[in-house]
Amino acid sequence: MSEWTFITKHAVTLSLIAKYPRITALEMGTTMGLTERAVRKIVAELYAAGYIRKKREGRGIRYRINPDIPMRHDTHREVAIGDFLESLGWKRPRGRAGKKTPSEK
Repeated sequence: MSEWTFITKHAVTLSLIAKYPRITALEMGTTMGLTERAVRKIVAELYAAGYIRKKREGRGIRYRINPDIPMRHDTHREVAIGDFLESLGWKRPRGRAGKKTPSEK
């Protein structure tokens, strides 16, 4: 029997971005057990759907979550993505710099 999880790869990616706004695709891939290329595809899909914004900072990228967009599944459209992320422990930013990425600790 294959192993399964309750949270999709898109949700895990979004939660990592929420927790570590300057995380790289390589760091996310390592954390999630995915290739960097697979993570970049997920990030591109989240960006295209408006769930995240990207801003170049130096040689890296800072991600920002758009917390007001509803979840995509028909059964949960009344739930904003920010509320979902808060249930996973995300603290909405209040004008402070994001946490360090796992490799910066």
